[in-house]
Amino acid sequence: MRKIAVISDTHGLLREEVKRELATCEAIFHAGDIDKPEVVKVLRELAPLYVVRGNADKGWAEGLQEELTVELYGFRIYMVHNKKHLSTDLSQFDITIYGHSHKYEEKQMKETFFLNPGSCGPRRFHQEITMAILLLDEENHTFTVQKLDYSPTLDKDKAEKLPPKDLHRLITQIIKEIVTGKTVEQIAKKHRVKEELVDQICRIYTTHPGVDVEGILNRMEIWGK
Repeated sequence: MRKIAVISDTHGLLREEVKRELATCEAIFHAGDIDKPEVVKVLRELAPLYVVRGNADKGWAEGLQEELTVELYGFRIYMVHNKKHLSTDLSQFDITIYGHSHKYEEKQMKETFFLNPGSCGPRRFHQEITMAILLLDEENHTFTVQKLDYSPTLDKDKAEKLPPKDLHRLITQIIKEIVTGKTVEQIAKKHRVKEELVDQICRIYTTHPGVDVEGILNRMEIWGK
């Protein structure tokens, strides 16, 4: 079984926990938006590196390819930064890797498997901090994917420090989950927040019909209001 790391959108940041994982892999695929040449240097010291240029990679990255085709351990792999820029017949590939959105995604479409590892660089809003591991079985020509999530769990102290825009977005998403009937535990796990936080939002939303996000914020005990 061959262990392959898939990362993207590091934007100049290589987290220590990510580097430790990369060091256990036999190859690294980076789907672009590297931001700094130093990142490439560090990655190449950890394992053989396959990398494409992202839209944020300027100047120093002009020599990097915008798309890449690789045959590795019997698997045909295609990589591009933005899946909107796919420019080849994907039916010939086992795996298609891309990034750009900062959102983890995996899906099988006809002959090829699509994988976006998300971003393991600077956190955008409250999105997950993720990467992926491909486990390639050469003998049987099969593979499995592991999603690694390094996102911190949001407690009340961290929630207080979120920018207002991010906090409003988080509460709006939690409300949507409440409406669909998700449990406090399910919502907390999905958004990586403490159950205490979700429980307060849920109680306020259900006991104050018509309350909006601002109304919930004004009533939340964790802010001492």
